[in-house]
Amino acid sequence: MTSVSKRNWQALADSLRAAGERRLVLVEGEPEWCRSWVSGCLEMLDTSQALWVGRAEDAELAGVTGITSKQFKRWLGRETGVLVWDGWQGNPPDGLAALAGTLKAGGLLFWLMPPLESWSTFSDLDYLRTGLDQVERHPFAARMARVLAGDPDVIRIRPGDGPRVLPELDSALPFFEPTTTPEQSRLVSQLVRFGLGRRRRPLVVTADRGRGKSAALGMAAAELLLGGRQSVLVTSPSVDSLTSFFRHAEARLEGQLASRSGHELVTMGGQSVRFIPVQDLLAGKPDAEVVMVDEAASIPAHLLRSILLSWPRVAFASTVHGYEGTGRGFSIRFRQVLDRETPHWQAITLQRPVRWAEGDPLERLVSELFLLSAESPVGLRPLAEDVEVERWHPEKASEMELSEAFGLLVDAHYRTTPADLRQWLDDPVVQSWRAVCDGVTVGVLWAAVEGGLAPELAEQVVQGRRRLRGHMLAQSLATHGGFPEAAVHRVMRVVRVAVSEQARNLGIGQRLVASALAACNEQGLDGLGTSFGGESGLLTFWQASGLQVVRMGLRQEPSTGEFPVQMLRGVSERGVSLGQGLRRRFARHWPVLVPLHWHDLPPRLLGAVSADLPAQELPDADDLRDLVSFSEGFRGFELTLPVLRHLERCPGVVAWLARQEHFSVWCRAVSQGWSWQAIQRDGLCSGQKDGETQLRMLVRQLLQNGPEL
Repeated sequence: MTSVSKRNWQALADSLRAAGERRLVLVEGEPEWCRSWVSGCLEMLDTSQALWVGRAEDAELAGVTGITSKQFKRWLGRETGVLVWDGWQGNPPDGLAALAGTLKAGGLLFWLMPPLESWSTFSDLDYLRTGLDQVERHPFAARMARVLAGDPDVIRIRPGDGPRVLPELDSALPFFEPTTTPEQSRLVSQLVRFGLGRRRRPLVVTADRGRGKSAALGMAAAELLLGGRQSVLVTSPSVDSLTSFFRHAEARLEGQLASRSGHELVTMGGQSVRFIPVQDLLAGKPDAEVVMVDEAASIPAHLLRSILLSWPRVAFASTVHGYEGTGRGFSIRFRQVLDRETPHWQAITLQRPVRWAEGDPLERLVSELFLLSAESPVGLRPLAEDVEVERWHPEKASEMELSEAFGLLVDAHYRTTPADLRQWLDDPVVQSWRAVCDGVTVGVLWAAVEGGLAPELAEQVVQGRRRLRGHMLAQSLATHGGFPEAAVHRVMRVVRVAVSEQARNLGIGQRLVASALAACNEQGLDGLGTSFGGESGLLTFWQASGLQVVRMGLRQEPSTGEFPVQMLRGVSERGVSLGQGLRRRFARHWPVLVPLHWHDLPPRLLGAVSADLPAQELPDADDLRDLVSFSEGFRGFELTLPVLRHLERCPGVVAWLARQEHFSVWCRAVSQGWSWQAIQRDGLCSGQKDGETQLRMLVRQLLQNGPEL
């Protein structure tokens, strides 16, 4: 570690730029001293690309651009030369990891914080947002302090330190020149061939930050216009993240542009490359020969699928180890869609950095701080009998154990972020288990105990007068399920469960859940629950683990586009009673809510949820007469629809229907209320007559061979 005076900072930045490196400057002290010291230091630096993350008045006094930590996404896709991060104003891990990636070679990251030795008890303002503000000790911050204290490339500034010479870099290092890498050039060529080539062969580009993927997209977009394409559309979570894209596209089209702006380039021949927000793109469906999607992992999967199927040539680009922590999860989950819809898709990866040199100390440090490169174990194919499940404490784990476990979560979940790592380590209500084989973590379960609220507070939650941080499942079941006691009872919620790809289908996941269930019994809890993005495979897993559906959310999750499914298994007598009450009520509401809110739910998932719910009474003689008349063609569909909807709530009916060939027609016409035109467009029938014929056949077979009515 090196303590330094405020001399020669620009010389250090110049030498770092020549070497292609960046550095963290950790300024430790009281907040006003830290801010004053950094403000004075900025006077000696080129601040034309400086960004201050913290209070607006501090940025203004320093004469640089300022944002709050909540606004970090606005700056993605841009470059900074100096970054000041005022940790006294809060340290959301996602924002810090993200903005560190905007620093170019020669960049300095000034991090204002209390002394390292006090980090474990530091009252970070960002804890207020996450419910960690009442926690006395913070293992996540303590771990970061250990990492920083052990890194010789971190420059530490503390009050009272005498002046020392700034670190000198190895003069033998080759001079770094940010330029197009051979990898980038190959990517541009591949993108151009893709954009001028055959339809339905999408590209998926993945890279760490600083690899120049956005620049490559921009250069390729320009080349496509020069190659004869009339319209290239680009979309992203924000146009602000496309600064590099448009800068490189504009440079390639120089001398041929009729107009230019921050979101559109138009050539003198009328060709254009244009940004359109995701929602506007899908709502308007404008004509385009090529669509490019940048930062794709930040866009819900169902929207990505819609883009994939709506244009002939689509390229997706995503960060692998970024602030989102979602790149690999995106690749794994979206690959399933690509394999199914466009099996000729291609994957391209950029490895070499463009914005800084390979081996940059800051990239290595940020990756270690936030486990951005954590990967699940590969190669080990255990036998079920060789795997042991044990209680595990991530905050006490070794770095290797923690990296293996967090890597499993990243690979298994669409959106796992550095903030999740902090919550996992710091939240005192967390309980975890891991599955181990020969010392290697092959499975992990993260759970949290929720509920236990006073009855008066639970009533206020149900009435919408109070909303507490944490207690996600307990509050949801109380508020949306309509049972205040759901917030009074104590339930263990499984937040995440993951098993390595090589160790799946061995029952390890169910053994992890069984361990959590045993803990519920030992601790006198009322139940075990979970909430996840609705998907039929996951639903089957949780059913096999003994949980039952108690609720489904009315709105899709932003990260996956899936409706949240909530499941519960009662442990205590009152927990069992709560589950039964929730299920009975949800079953009564189900036929009304399906056509209103789950109109487009996939038939397989719709059938699985419906079959899981408690059945209602059997049809009476009048209903049976109508069903026979409908099956024989004597009664119309619309007149029989109320009876058909009642029929699917009878014991065993949906489970039987789900095994039949025309079940999708039943779901769309009966359960979800689609028009016959929509069902025809979906390719399920040739028209109303054909669709009704399929339904009549289903009812006839049901009456003859189905469950007893």
